Amino acid sequence: MSQRANPRGTFLRIADTLKTWIETDSSTTELPSLAQVMSDHKVSRGVALRAFDVLRQEGMAEPVPGGRWRIVRAGAQVDRRPLHERIADVITANGLEVGEAFPSASALAERFGVSRPTVTKALEKLEAAGVLAGGGQGKVRTVRAVPAREGRS
Repeated sequence: MSQRANPRGTFLRIADTLKTWIETDSSTTELPSLAQVMSDHKVSRGVALRAFDVLRQEGMAEPVPGGRWRIVRAGAQVDRRPLHERIADVITANGLEVGEAFPSASALAERFGVSRPTVTKALEKLEAAGVLAGGGQGKVRTVRAVPAREGRS
């Protein structure tokens, strides 16, 4: 039986194709969507996920909660802190003061490249911690407290 007819090797061929694509296009930061890989290679979700897992095991890509898989390049700096911590940094990065309006979940989802439900969960953590106030459907979130930066002297 040839390699081409063997379904067990299909995910490895897809992983090889994606590796070649990653290596030749250095400007790409995300893998194609799972649906796109399934459509392009005419395979099931499970086969596409196994191909993505090969890339994860080899350190070439990693899953992003609520988003596409991120390509990991040698020497590239990627902030792997939890999303709620990165969102809290928006307060200091934007120079927001207590009582000022906080960016919307849609704007944050676009900024961090994740889904709105993922941002909403992170915002809920910040509300529970007392950093943000308000929120909910149609309400504007406001800054309740400016988080202290760790590592400052």
